[in-house]
Amino acid sequence: MKFALIILAVVVVLFVANRALASRFMPPAEAAQRVADGIAVLIDVREPGEWASTGVAEPAVLLSLSDLRGDRVTWKAFLEKNKNKELILYCRSGNRSGVAARILAKEGYQVANAGGFKHWKSAGQPVRSVDQD
Repeated sequence: MKFALIILAVVVVLFVANRALASRFMPPAEAAQRVADGIAVLIDVREPGEWASTGVAEPAVLLSLSDLRGDRVTWKAFLEKNKNKELILYCRSGNRSGVAARILAKEGYQVANAGGFKHWKSAGQPVRSVDQD
């Protein structure tokens, strides 16, 4: 029993450390304010089907993690245009936005992780619908 508790504690510590190293967590209200102030851009890194099925944060730019990891068809011009702004990322739960944050931080961008769309919505922040192409 003690061994299982130790293993569980180690797993929890590693999970929390991994999330902390990915980027700093930014609450939805702070993210919305930074976007409204023009110093940051909010980015939804989920996939197009997810955007269409759940909606997105009202001010979000829609740039999938798969494109960031791939050819960067949509990311390339966006990153050039916004290289001096803070990039605030979110996904469904906060995991993929953490992956994207680590990639972008390694490339020198200032990033924050706003967690999941569910956090944005439950905080009462505005959302919009997206039509699937």
